[in-house]
Amino acid sequence: TGAQQSATVANPASGASPDLLPHFQLEPEDVYIVKNKAVSLACRATPATQIYFKCNGEWVHQGDHVTQHSTDRSTGLPVMEVRIEVTRQQVEKIFGLEEYWCQCVAWSSSGTTKSQKAFVRIAYLRKNFEQEPTAREVSIEQGIVLPCRPPEGIPPAEVEWLRNEELVDPALDSNVYVTPEHSLVLRQARLADTANYTCVAKNIVARRRSASAAITVYVNGGWSTWTQWSGCSTSCGRGWQKRSRTCTNPTPLNGGAFCEGQNVQKTACTTLCPVDGAWSEWSKWSECGAECTHWRSRECSEPAPRNGGRDCHGPELDTRNCTSELCTHAAPGAEDVALYVGLVAVAVCLVLLLLVGVLVYCRKKGGLDADVADSSILTAGFQPVSIKPSKADNPSLLTIQPDLSTTTMTYQGSLCPRQDGPAKLQLPNGHLLSPLGAGRHTLHHSSPAAEGADFVARLSTQSYFRSLPRGTNNMAYGTFNFLGGRLMIPNTGISLLIPPDAIPRGKIYEVYLTLHKQEEVRLPLAGCQTLLSPIVSCGPPGVLLTRPAILAMGHCVEASAENWSIRLKKQSCEGTWEDVLQLGAEPCTELYYCQLEAQACYVFTEQLGRFALVGESLSMAASKRLKLVLFAPAACPSLEYNIRVYCLSDTQDVLKEVIQLEKQLGGQLIGAPRVLHFKDSYHNLRLSIHDMPSSLWKSKLLASYQEIPFYHIWSGLQPFLHCTFTLERLSTSTCELACKIWVWQVEGDGQSFTVNFNIAKDTRFSDWLVPDEVGTPALVGPSAFKIPFLIRQKIISSLDPPGTRGADWRTLAQKLNLDSHLSFFASKASPTAMILNLWEAQHFPNGNLSQLAAAVAEVGKQDGALFSEAEC
Repeated sequence: TGAQQSATVANPASGASPDLLPHFQLEPEDVYIVKNKAVSLACRATPATQIYFKCNGEWVHQGDHVTQHSTDRSTGLPVMEVRIEVTRQQVEKIFGLEEYWCQCVAWSSSGTTKSQKAFVRIAYLRKNFEQEPTAREVSIEQGIVLPCRPPEGIPPAEVEWLRNEELVDPALDSNVYVTPEHSLVLRQARLADTANYTCVAKNIVARRRSASAAITVYVNGGWSTWTQWSGCSTSCGRGWQKRSRTCTNPTPLNGGAFCEGQNVQKTACTTLCPVDGAWSEWSKWSECGAECTHWRSRECSEPAPRNGGRDCHGPELDTRNCTSELCTHAAPGAEDVALYVGLVAVAVCLVLLLLVGVLVYCRKKGGLDADVADSSILTAGFQPVSIKPSKADNPSLLTIQPDLSTTTMTYQGSLCPRQDGPAKLQLPNGHLLSPLGAGRHTLHHSSPAAEGADFVARLSTQSYFRSLPRGTNNMAYGTFNFLGGRLMIPNTGISLLIPPDAIPRGKIYEVYLTLHKQEEVRLPLAGCQTLLSPIVSCGPPGVLLTRPAILAMGHCVEASAENWSIRLKKQSCEGTWEDVLQLGAEPCTELYYCQLEAQACYVFTEQLGRFALVGESLSMAASKRLKLVLFAPAACPSLEYNIRVYCLSDTQDVLKEVIQLEKQLGGQLIGAPRVLHFKDSYHNLRLSIHDMPSSLWKSKLLASYQEIPFYHIWSGLQPFLHCTFTLERLSTSTCELACKIWVWQVEGDGQSFTVNFNIAKDTRFSDWLVPDEVGTPALVGPSAFKIPFLIRQKIISSLDPPGTRGADWRTLAQKLNLDSHLSFFASKASPTAMILNLWEAQHFPNGNLSQLAAAVAEVGKQDGALFSEAEC
């Protein structure tokens, strides 16, 4: 009653200005009550002496108002702001009669003003969708409409769509749009649209999800064009010829129909039989002519060759001497004079040849060392080094080991072949190298190789041992001196070649070679960088060699200068990774160099340490090689059966680790590994299984495919990425499985596996292993090299100095396809030694020594001072 009385307003005074009527600066707005939370309504007016709320035609009690007074700074007029709260109970009291509303009424001395009405509604969202999307199978390029009618709610629910739990944004994909009725429309179905779709409705109260609808986009197979007709099956007579076509245009996918009709056509053909030619009878002899000869002839005509038959063999004209009165004879004595002149000329030629032979022999004797003048050193293939009997004038020449203690220097010759100067390289035309005689000459290594336990025990006292693996499966170690040697980690493609004289004379190094697992060493990558090789350590770290060692390891990059920037990284003593070399650019230091080949890289390093090859893609065309490998249990005691598909970097070390892992899990290899080129397109890798006999097997996967994120693969830091396809056989008597597994990069190329084997019996690939490498992990001294030590020194001393017509190390590099590295070779004291070291690293233990011998022999043929093998 008090509120109603205070709401009584006198008429405005006569003559009052209408500008003094209350003016609302803030009016109440529509609100929703969520659950049991009260809502607040506010209004503000100037000038105002009183403000009250009226809700559903009734005045709100004065005590329920919260009033605040202030003054408008710009006009100086009083400002009043009032707030009230509305509860859910107040609104529900009038439920069903009309909507609950409130408005403000403001008074001033000139009169009253009413605000707009603000409606207060109780918000809610039902649980059940009025219509949900359903699963469908559609042909590629067919349109798809997925309906969705959200649950009833206030305020009305907003709708969004999820594809495999990722938001579908029509602004980013022109092939997709959402209708005003909330249906999702795919204008043309693509393979990438195969997914699980979910309709999501939400308002301020709740968020509801519809049941997921699986959309499978299938491709019906289409025939390719017919091939050309094959040749007739018989070369003579009646036969047949055929042509074929394949169901690959396109290949059926995701359950699409196979092509109808025949894939092979045959037709009859007839080939004319060849007829060989045969001679006719000889004709009669002709008359004896003035030249004292007569002749007879025959023809290849009985029969003549036809239809590809062979021609007749033998002469078709026969002549012989004869005598008659028509013959003419030379004057007596003329033939005798010609005979005498010829004999004198032959004698003179023989004398000249003898003189030339003596001169060449003398020159050859002066150009060769006394201990290798015998041709046996240069006539046969590479053999282990042996000693021949020393000569009387130099009895100890071959018993003294060559001096390898020279200091490092830079090659001073020109990179361009010189065309002047005396002939230098004196090599025979025969096979390059042979044993040096019957006696064996062994270059002994000064200390036996350390046993594994002792070696690891000594390493444990060093500070750097903390970062090395504790096992010896991926480690090789040995003790080396100036003779050098080789370390290899079997079945990984990783080796370390320590060339002769890399370790100073008088010193002995215990050297190790280790393959790290990615989880053991943290290699930070930035941007688009990716690990391209295994992480390999050789040490002890900090050791500086006098000649570069060569570290060989595999990589998985399809290298090209326009698509890749590749760097060799080395870990410093502080643990940070540094770029020590950019491949393809001029090296900033002579300590490191790297030759990149199709499957492996060879790192020349004078400092031992920890290395890795890292690449950064420069274009979307950059790609890495993945090796796809399938494993499944060797036995199936239950109804479930798992097929594991690994996506590995294409290097031997990763494949070795997976095979060892699967052996522990009881898996067997299904088929040979496949190679897939994975592009830097930011698209994930998808895997799906198809063509299973539905009457025998079913897949337990809810989705139609599995997906491996792009970056997990591209970084190269997760070595054993794989997907598992869990299948269930409908009967325990089912022991055979035939299916296909598809692996493809979204919007990229794909690879398919045909799986067809007997679960109970098939062990075709269960014992498959990486072929064992020949040899032991550590080889010391001459046994580590294919080129005999003394022969190697002879080649180096012959080819290092610049020679005439390019008969030096530059030509040898060209013959071995290493001429792109001339600048690096020339920066070393012995370019020829670098070439031979690289050849040893590339070709051990199965290198073709005959090809190397032929290459060195061809270098010798360019020198003008060559001499025959017989003169050696």
